[in-house]
Amino acid sequence: MMVGIVVSNSILIVEFTHRLVEEGMDIYKAVQHAVRVRLRPILMTSLATVMGLIPMAIEPGANAPLARSIIGGLVASVVLTVFIVPSAFLIIHRRRHRKQVSNDGQPAGSY
Repeated sequence: MMVGIVVSNSILIVEFTHRLVEEGMDIYKAVQHAVRVRLRPILMTSLATVMGLIPMAIEPGANAPLARSIIGGLVASVVLTVFIVPSAFLIIHRRRHRKQVSNDGQPAGSY
């Protein structure tokens, strides 16, 4: 369950960034804008799940450790999704750009 939410949050940022770049926006501005715009849906999804799991996490029982681990994973993943995914996107995009420049002999975009 947690992995599905985390992957969905990452896809939101990457897909929106791709769309902005295709529309002609600079890659750095596109990443910044995508993170700003998609932060609210990411927080809403994660917080709704965490709040729904809090009763199960505080109730003594067999499912409490599961709920606690999902809560901890979601809290950590929000931070990682907002910082690591955009950074990784920029690194990968930069490598592709360098390969394209070395193959074509001329730059394809603005850096």
